[in-house]
Amino acid sequence: MIKATFALTHEPFHRSETNLLPQQTAIAEILHIHAQHGGFAVIISAPGLGKSTLREHLEASVERGALRGQAVIATLSRTLHTYNQLLTQLAASLKLDCKTAQLESELIKTAFAIHRERKTLYILIDEAHLIDIIALRKLRLLFDRFPKNHLLVLLGHPELMVQLSLLPNLDIKQRITHSATLLPLTDAALSAFIDAELSASGLGANTFDEAALALILRNAMGNLRLTRHLCHGSLLQACIAKERFVLTSHVNNVLIQPHWRSHEQLIKGQVK
Repeated sequence: MIKATFALTHEPFHRSETNLLPQQTAIAEILHIHAQHGGFAVIISAPGLGKSTLREHLEASVERGALRGQAVIATLSRTLHTYNQLLTQLAASLKLDCKTAQLESELIKTAFAIHRERKTLYILIDEAHLIDIIALRKLRLLFDRFPKNHLLVLLGHPELMVQLSLLPNLDIKQRITHSATLLPLTDAALSAFIDAELSASGLGANTFDEAALALILRNAMGNLRLTRHLCHGSLLQACIAKERFVLTSHVNNVLIQPHWRSHEQLIKGQVK
């Protein structure tokens, strides 16, 4: 509907490109340096601040970007599983076909084969805070058998680092070679993100009037995902109203939806 109304070829705020913001770019560059010598990195943030975008960028860099032919990447994203199921996902990501009993030995053989080809192995574990600590410890012991040309990256919520800081888990934490936190974005950074998205989609910088933009920034609270959803929803409301510009009324039509309201507001709404 948005593309038809504004005569666009790309849906705004739903583009498939994995362009990074400055703090994501800085983290990606450091990860690439650590990968050259082997490393274990932990990237944490609250939900919606760009971990998945960072993961997608790393995948794209290896599969079709600057690292194509120089690295191999394996991703685990379904982490609410047992150790053997995690190994099965890892083997599938590396396109291995072997029996469960042979998973560990075949993964080690594959890691050494990648090493002989002078390539770097990137292992990305998304939603790592959901992994059972026993399974994570088993994965760490497995990766210790790999040659040192691999980079293990755990991406998760802040409670991941809290868990690793517990005394029984210091054997894992002490092996971390780099860690970083993705922080909430400033209003200036979010405004720049919105401008870039509008420009990439062929929309003018004045598509959101100043009051509407201020309302979006105030409710997004530095969260990249919330900003994207609120901007897209507001554009959709403008299309429904047959308007070419997004006004505060359009943003408010999104904000009154239940999922945008706080727990306290929802409880208050039930009391007559």
